[in-house]
Amino acid sequence: MADYHHGELAVQHRAGLRDPAAGSLRAIRDAVPEAAALFLARQPMIVIGAADASGRLWSTLLTGAPGLLAVPDPRTLTIAALPTAADPLGAVLRESGTRVGMIAIEPATRRRIRLNGVARPEGEGVRIALDQVIGNCPKYLQKREYALLPPDRGGRRTAVRRGEALTTVQQLTLATADSFFIATASPDGDADASHRGGNPGFLQVLSPTRLRWPDYAGNAMFLTLGNLELQPRAGLLVPDWETGGLLQLSGTAHTVWDGAEAAAVPGAQRLVEFRVEAVQETQDAVRLRWSDPDFSRFNPPVAQG
Repeated sequence: MADYHHGELAVQHRAGLRDPAAGSLRAIRDAVPEAAALFLARQPMIVIGAADASGRLWSTLLTGAPGLLAVPDPRTLTIAALPTAADPLGAVLRESGTRVGMIAIEPATRRRIRLNGVARPEGEGVRIALDQVIGNCPKYLQKREYALLPPDRGGRRTAVRRGEALTTVQQLTLATADSFFIATASPDGDADASHRGGNPGFLQVLSPTRLRWPDYAGNAMFLTLGNLELQPRAGLLVPDWETGGLLQLSGTAHTVWDGAEAAAVPGAQRLVEFRVEAVQETQDAVRLRWSDPDFSRFNPPVAQG
């Protein structure tokens, strides 16, 4: 089990934790427990974050029938899928040695687990040698049930749109989102992927190239903010739960520690601002469709106006 790096420790101390490593480090393992392996085996999707060939961070979504994910041994995860060549991570996940951060969530039960390691392609999928396995609490996860459409009815990637700023429609998508995923990395390239959730409106669109969201009380490890303290590059993924579309953003992020600004946002302990540098939107990207959300009771209200 590795220690926290100095970015994570700096954020923990700034957040007021007196002895951050004492308890939370025990939640970080180097192998998959048996219960977690069973959890992974029934999941139809996993979010994966990594840097592309230019060093830009992205998040993407890999999906399939249960059995998509397997744990052949406690230090290995296999994924029976790869992104398409058009995906920002399509090329690097077909190369060996890519550092990846992943998160598997089960919205129906509000369970999730994060896994980080080194990937290499294997057949039509990818094999990851794991070095971190991290359990997360169920806060801010919206409850949903899924349906997996047959190949002739979903996942056809009918349109791909790229840009350097958000369109008006994309801004509306973000302003009404209740969930997104964020990939970050340490200066050494160790990647991580995490979930952010809240009531619609918690993700604020300040301009076509600038977003902001509240950082709510969580597991107190500050893995995401710790990475951003040292390495501002980040990749956001916003799935369209109804249509199977994916909105992928790459840019830079930083933590806003101003107490007065955070106090104006219900539930916020601090804020995070993200500057958009690249956008890719894919319609009908995956075969999964999800029910309307049952919002988490932990979601703070969203300020109006």
